[in-house]
Amino acid sequence: MRIKIKTDKFEFKAELNESKTAKAIYESLPVKAKGFRWGGEIYFSIPVHVEYENPKEIVAKGDLAFWPNGDAFCIFFGKTPASLENEIRPASAVNIFGKIISPLDNLNFVKDGESIIVERD
Repeated sequence: MRIKIKTDKFEFKAELNESKTAKAIYESLPVKAKGFRWGGEIYFSIPVHVEYENPKEIVAKGDLAFWPNGDAFCIFFGKTPASLENEIRPASAVNIFGKIISPLDNLNFVKDGESIIVERD
């Protein structure tokens, strides 16, 4: 399953894994939301609710994750305020459901409050 993540100026392609979280998110698409920045993370609420599924407290650059505590879609591309040393740490545990397969550099230019559209590719 592949998706596109569009911002005002950029587009990123991602591949989803086979998890229940990924399937629930894919079924909910398309979604449009206001994105927020938290260090090297962009997150936004989506109309999906799933429970924890193999939760992770440390993620990798480019990971797509779902935060069950806030029903949020999260894109990780760098250190967050919770990171220690060089790790990428979410605010709390998340479900990893995919990975961005496009170059990540332009994620640094996505502004807080920018509109984000996620759709099937």
